[in-house]
Amino acid sequence: MNQALCNQSTLIRKGRVFDFYAENITLPNGVSMDMEIIRHPGAAAIVPMMADGSVVLLKQYRHAVGGFIWEIPAGTLDPGEDARRCAERELIEETGYAARHFERLAEITPLPAYSDERIHLFMATGLTPAAQSLDPDELLVVHRVELHLAIKMIADGDIQDAKTIVGLQLAASRAGLNH
Repeated sequence: MNQALCNQSTLIRKGRVFDFYAENITLPNGVSMDMEIIRHPGAAAIVPMMADGSVVLLKQYRHAVGGFIWEIPAGTLDPGEDARRCAERELIEETGYAARHFERLAEITPLPAYSDERIHLFMATGLTPAAQSLDPDELLVVHRVELHLAIKMIADGDIQDAKTIVGLQLAASRAGLNH
């Protein structure tokens, strides 16, 4: 047996973005336990690269962490939506840029201890202006930052968001930036 066996799963709360479950499982080693799980539909995140090599970052308000943080654009997949399509949609909505090219960078699991969320990371190039269309609950400011400075912001602790750190590091590697 390579995976845990779910003996019972109870929906505790259905949320706007994710659902919260209490589950009783039997681990591959035979140990049974109760745990809480966040079931998430998945997300796409984008590192938008301008022609001059700078990246588009967001300074976005996040209540859970108590203020504004630096992030790459990202959003939750709609039911049945392809990750690339989500990336295209979110890039336009959040940044006001469309991209001619999307390159898949990775798929990450940010919270594997208690969530099944997977984030599909893309790098977007060939950016052109488009009509930004923020959701009413999105409070953010769009910034262009030189890629090497964004990498320095990670080292300095200014960028702490995990998907942003991974996305920027992968983009820097693809761009041949030594850091």
